Amino acid sequence: MHRIVYLESGALIADIRRPAFAHQWTEYEATAQHEVAERLAGATIAIVNKRQLTAEIIAGLPDLQMVAIAATGYNNVDLEACRARGIVVSNVRGYARETVPEHVLALMLALSRQLVPYHQSVAAGRWQKSEQFCYFDYPIRDLSGQTLGLLGSGTLGQGVARLAEAFGMRVIRGEHKGATTVRDGYVAFEQLIREADVISLHCPLNDSTRHLIGAAELAAMKPTALLINTARGGLVDETALANALRARQIGGAGFDVLTEEPPTDNPLLAPDVLTAGNFILTPHVAWSSREAMQTLADQLTGNIEAFAAGEARNRLV
Repeated sequence: MHRIVYLESGALIADIRRPAFAHQWTEYEATAQHEVAERLAGATIAIVNKRQLTAEIIAGLPDLQMVAIAATGYNNVDLEACRARGIVVSNVRGYARETVPEHVLALMLALSRQLVPYHQSVAAGRWQKSEQFCYFDYPIRDLSGQTLGLLGSGTLGQGVARLAEAFGMRVIRGEHKGATTVRDGYVAFEQLIREADVISLHCPLNDSTRHLIGAAELAAMKPTALLINTARGGLVDETALANALRARQIGGAGFDVLTEEPPTDNPLLAPDVLTAGNFILTPHVAWSSREAMQTLADQLTGNIEAFAAGEARNRLV
């Protein structure tokens, strides 16, 4: 009988259907990293979200047969260690195809229409003291007619493109940074950085994409350009971005992710950055509509059932 251990059930609000085969189920709402090895002892199937499964931890789990990741990202699991042991690793895919693009558009709209500074000004009494029925302290720009540059054009990038085009935006897709050739339908990375009015990131985080956007890229962007990141915090040099926002070097940024989560000492959490009006930060919730979370939960159970039945589904290893 399989023993299934779910380490972080509190990270998902959904009706989680238990697998339709004989099993023992143990569930923890939250698990600290130092508790991972102990709680997975004897487990044949581990369900993880953000907790790290390092080679050292995997080596100490002789019964482990499957790792079911309750997310799309998998950089928290040592895939090579799993491959060497014959441990199946699966993730969930496509569940956020609607919710993340909507969040991206919400950030783009809020920044381009200056919703935060206008709201803050009303809260501070500015409208109440205005001599006219309105005031124009913060310039508003329409999305229509602007150029959206996508770095990463998988399911989520395609979803953002579809919504952006409905708003009348021109969409360009960027080639890999440092590439010597440019694929059909793409533009060079450097061209995208220079031309885009909005840049939206949809890349995995790995050695080739870490700090994809740094001080040089921020300096090359249009002074009115927006940077949106709902992918991974490490894609952007956060210190460089904080400095660029302080200096009004770019038009603004909307982020749903940071390098460390939950964050502690992050330059983007500095009060003068958070309250300047040109930066919006949400706590990694772009994926988390109720509809998306239920789709994720259903797919997670389906992955486990497929493994038990000897079928390959959403496998990374």
